Amino acid sequence: MAARETDLLCHELLLRLAGRLPDRHLWRYRDWLAGDAADVVARLLPGSLVRERIALDDAEHRLLSHALLPRGADPAMVNAVLPADPDTAPRYAFSTEGPADAGSDSGALVLGATLRGRSGVREVRSSWRSGEDSAPKRVVLVTASADVVSLTGEIQRVLRALGELDPCVEVLPPDLEPTEYHHTALDESVLVCTGAEELAARR
Repeated sequence: MAARETDLLCHELLLRLAGRLPDRHLWRYRDWLAGDAADVVARLLPGSLVRERIALDDAEHRLLSHALLPRGADPAMVNAVLPADPDTAPRYAFSTEGPADAGSDSGALVLGATLRGRSGVREVRSSWRSGEDSAPKRVVLVTASADVVSLTGEIQRVLRALGELDPCVEVLPPDLEPTEYHHTALDESVLVCTGAEELAARR
């Protein structure tokens, strides 16, 4: 299997882990993937899933195997990942409005300036995620046909430069059905900017 194909499978796997794998791990794995270090992701991600007790359904486990085994993942560790129990999935609420003390939204302004009219990008949207035991957190949602792996890494670096230590960046390819997590976030999101694809569609 070609390296690009396994990278895209790994990107899809990380999308499916959004809201389940802690943000402090998820952004780092996406950064490694964007930095051509998929072999590091393959070696470490299965162990993270086991330690965090993150379970996968059958389709997700097949995706894990297809994405990571060709890149050097330990088959024993891959097989040690727990089977999914839907009742244990984290529950989040999403909102179009951030916390009252968030101040000016410099992140949205910079992303708008960076991605507005960008080739391969359709829409950039922003939502705020809240959990039972977590403070509100911005989730950036991008629909794009560009190189989704490198675009994820680029947006993460922008947000980290603005002070978001564990950025939540979800870059969704056009041929991928969004998860329930992404559907809910998109339903409660605001438009940050449109890329070249959306502008072309309106003409």
